[in-house]
Amino acid sequence: MNAPVFPALAPSPEQQASIRLRVLSLGAGVQSTTLALMAAHGEIGPIPDCAIFADTGWEPRAVYEHLAWLRSPNVLPFPVHIVSAGDLRADLLAGARGERWASIPAFTRTVTPAGAELPVYDEDENGDLVAIGSRIVPTERVGVGMIRRQCTGDYKIAPIRRKVRELLGIAGRRSPKAPIAEQWIGISLDEVLRMKPSFEPWQINRWPLIEQGMTRLDCLRWLDRHDYPLPPKSACIGCPFHSDDHWRRMRDRDPEAWADAVSVDAAIRTGFRGIRGDVYLHRSAVPLDQVDLSTDGDRGQLDLWPNECEGLCGV
Repeated sequence: MNAPVFPALAPSPEQQASIRLRVLSLGAGVQSTTLALMAAHGEIGPIPDCAIFADTGWEPRAVYEHLAWLRSPNVLPFPVHIVSAGDLRADLLAGARGERWASIPAFTRTVTPAGAELPVYDEDENGDLVAIGSRIVPTERVGVGMIRRQCTGDYKIAPIRRKVRELLGIAGRRSPKAPIAEQWIGISLDEVLRMKPSFEPWQINRWPLIEQGMTRLDCLRWLDRHDYPLPPKSACIGCPFHSDDHWRRMRDRDPEAWADAVSVDAAIRTGFRGIRGDVYLHRSAVPLDQVDLSTDGDRGQLDLWPNECEGLCGV
């Protein structure tokens, strides 16, 4: 087993001694696949007791095919459990009909027409905002914002946590006060901002790829050296964090997924409880099939994945 490049990140001997279960959070993307296979090769240890894949129900077909390969005989020496909190796509469409939903980080577009009257606020003696007058908007104003994200917590973190508690035999029981579970998360060195410690006292998070000083490119090179298939991008088909490059590849190489994303984007424009303005999957707040995704017109959508700070998507 290779010595960690950043040994301080690894669990202490005291923590290791109390661990009863080691779980690898498997997204079936490049990083988590590399992490699982490196463990299988004995390059990272101790070997996990299992891996857990949280299925949102809206992964690309390539992810499910790659997951099936990982679960096939003689690939991994530990079991891969599949858990789910429901169908994110179906729940998103239900939310657009006014039903309860776990919000995704979609974009909203609000238009204030020219001539509209808007209140003017100031602080009172208690520091509270109060309306002190109004003003007329001289020209049309368009605002774009992002909805808060609940999908990772509801569809990834929660079902994995439930399965870990079940495997530990503490489901429905009071949580231990000391760490008894270790969760491996496939964040690489170039995504170090996505690291987040566990908020559960009974569990510690571990990032073995960062311990090894490995970037996503290093993972790709490792897979190539060992003649493993290239994993797909592990993210929901309609994830608003997609870059323009990802949307373009989907349109050009996976027409089935593209048609699905376009149809969902069109279906979620209005109807969500508590959401003002129209809702879109693309950050431009333009219908997905109307976004300029040409190479020449690509202004380079920002990499939004660091916002997925739980580190359980896209790996």
